[in-house]
Amino acid sequence: MKVILNFAISVDGKIGASSGGASKFTSKKDLERLWEIRKTADAIMVGRGTLEADHMTLTIPTEVRPAKQPLRIIVSRKGQFDFKHPVFHKEGGEIHLLSTGTPLKNPPPSISAHQMPLGTFLKYCKETLYIKTLLCEGGGELVRSLAELNVITDIHLTLAGHTLIGGAGSPGILGLLKTHLSKSQKFKLTYFEPFDNGECFLSYTTSS
Repeated sequence: MKVILNFAISVDGKIGASSGGASKFTSKKDLERLWEIRKTADAIMVGRGTLEADHMTLTIPTEVRPAKQPLRIIVSRKGQFDFKHPVFHKEGGEIHLLSTGTPLKNPPPSISAHQMPLGTFLKYCKETLYIKTLLCEGGGELVRSLAELNVITDIHLTLAGHTLIGGAGSPGILGLLKTHLSKSQKFKLTYFEPFDNGECFLSYTTSS
């Protein structure tokens, strides 16, 4: 199973401000790229905090003509989900909730709930849900967990060379800088497309 990341980052490698709110600092072209990347995925995974901060519904607009809506996977360590959130009321792919810690309480019957370690759930995604391509859109703590499991195969970035965020409390794609990964991982550049607006599309894949 391919595990893909997609992020917009500032020139100093930040994905958002320290406030934790959504940082919309890239162009419409980046949004269009997001839809195209989502169209390649069987499922979209996101952490609960990022889902709520960015007001995500994890869907693809019908005008983009997706062949299907990907499954929607939301991860929480504490099993806490706000069922009033728009994602639970927006038509789209089947929703799966994963708690990696505390079991969920009273999830809606239309939603599949799971309580298990992330690595075990990824195996479930591959062997039971038949997911071939899993797209993770954040947040940093979830991506760090994927990196520690050494399962990330591809990374798509939009480098916003026009924006400098700064701040020790501003996260990168692996969240806040606390400790190094247990082992460095190498990727090779597979795509590079700069634009006049100061943005650049980059893609990387695991280096064999």
